[in-house]
Amino acid sequence: METIIGLALVLTAGLGTGTMAWPIKKVKDLQFDQFLFVFMLVAVLLCPWIVTVLFVPDIASVVRVAGFKTLIISNSLSVCWGVANVLYMVSIVRIGAALSGAILSALGMAVGVIMPMILKGSGLFNAAPDVFSRIGVVILSGLVVIVAGIVLVILAGIGREKVLKQGPDKKASATGSFMSGLLLIVPSGILSAGLSLAFVYSQGPILSAVHEQGAGDLPANFAVWALGLIGGGLVNVGWFSYIMTKKKTWSVLLKRKTEIAYGIVGGLQFILSVVFMGKGMVLLGALGASVGFGIQQSMQVLGNQLIGFLGGEWKGIGGKPRRMMYAAIIVILLAVVILAISNVVSA
Repeated sequence: METIIGLALVLTAGLGTGTMAWPIKKVKDLQFDQFLFVFMLVAVLLCPWIVTVLFVPDIASVVRVAGFKTLIISNSLSVCWGVANVLYMVSIVRIGAALSGAILSALGMAVGVIMPMILKGSGLFNAAPDVFSRIGVVILSGLVVIVAGIVLVILAGIGREKVLKQGPDKKASATGSFMSGLLLIVPSGILSAGLSLAFVYSQGPILSAVHEQGAGDLPANFAVWALGLIGGGLVNVGWFSYIMTKKKTWSVLLKRKTEIAYGIVGGLQFILSVVFMGKGMVLLGALGASVGFGIQQSMQVLGNQLIGFLGGEWKGIGGKPRRMMYAAIIVILLAVVILAISNVVSA
């Protein structure tokens, strides 16, 4: 039953993070920077800390028990994610949400799946099998499938870009150069695994310390993210604060209260999805860090494509590029199956 619940949570988490861009489609007046400032402030700093302060009796004790080494490692990894997120937001403008999300998730998945089997995580993740063990090889085969999916996504994106440039509507190709966007999204994808790895390498001692104080599973999981995402949160909030200061657009926030609500909703969707991901990985057992993250990222890709299609990014695009994107989706679903099987076999 725990395995089933764990799978359900990581699947839900993937769809949640994959579709979190939907509020952006509703924003008319707020600029990208202002929206994301609210989004990140709520998601990474305010929400997890409010829950932690309300439900964890002694946070200072949790810090002492977990140790500064644990927190330094987790926050360093979350800084990597923070940098990746900034690059990702820029790449969305260049090549669209569907394509950016697919490449980011696929590359992040490769790093996030392999690393916990090489450098063992904390808690139960410390018992993860080696990367070249029998189960590790099964998981590596899943990554081969993921690489095939990446190639199909990139080819579909190149084909889409060519069609847009040849179309009569010049605004349709205003998303920018595909190659320049690709140069941003590749390092972003690699660094994006820092979000999952921050949890993998800090959850053991933090969850234990919080549970000793009588707090439940949900507040305990929020506490892991609150303590581990400070670095990444400051990178994101700091970057968008800098942009708004440079453009002198802080005052717009006070004039667009309705649209600010979309940023709050998007931030809440993100942090809840991330909490579900962490809990799901724990329920999946020793391989949960690799398998759970892989499945979550796969579903995130599907969520990205859903937003991209519904948002009109593929409107008027048919033929080979669309067929390649459909093929990429099928390949990604196959990767989900392989990763799920690997977890069952290891049980």
